[in-house]
Amino acid sequence: MRILIAEDEISTAKALKVIMEKNKFSVDIVHDGDEAWSYVRTGSYEVIILDIMMPGMSGLEVLAKIRENKINTPVLLLTAKSEVEDKVTGLEAGADDYLAKPFASSELIARVKALGRRSEVYSDSVKSLGNVSLDGNRYELRVGDNAVSLTNKEYQLLELFILHPGFVFSTEHLMEKIWGIDSESDIDVVWTHIGFVRKKLKTLNADVEIKTIRGAGYSLEVTGC
Repeated sequence: MRILIAEDEISTAKALKVIMEKNKFSVDIVHDGDEAWSYVRTGSYEVIILDIMMPGMSGLEVLAKIRENKINTPVLLLTAKSEVEDKVTGLEAGADDYLAKPFASSELIARVKALGRRSEVYSDSVKSLGNVSLDGNRYELRVGDNAVSLTNKEYQLLELFILHPGFVFSTEHLMEKIWGIDSESDIDVVWTHIGFVRKKLKTLNADVEIKTIRGAGYSLEVTGC
């Protein structure tokens, strides 16, 4: 399941990312409302989590734009506000659920899973390109009857490439998108994981390949076997 989390408190955002990835969710993190709306417009998510109080657009303003543009992805509002009128305002604006801080991580995961089951894109958990299938429920890469397991980061990389075949992603973009702008990992981690994914594609005799575009980045292309 792919989730977008918009949370302006850096420490909270990092904690939420850890919680979600431990539960095998693919997560994008943003820290302001304008960036959240940009990600919503260009991404495909099963669940969107919005903090109400954010720089730029507020969570409620982002929610309004989501619904105005006929995007039906389930939205969970996450905020320190807990008054009844705040909950009513959020739900009437089009939110599907509401969780006040502080909260138990188990409750958040349960609510996200429940919302994910309602999502229109949740049924499309298997993504394909060429002879390759990427299973988001099992975190598997499959070609015919053969399959290999993927780590969370390997899955996120392949998902991004398969959703945008032929698009050239710079190393910096992949670092920000997969590991996050606040990651303490060195950028070498991108090259390492690209290598891991290439080996798994080769093991399965996949007819898609992650190609290096000199001076630009990486692109997934169907090559044929």
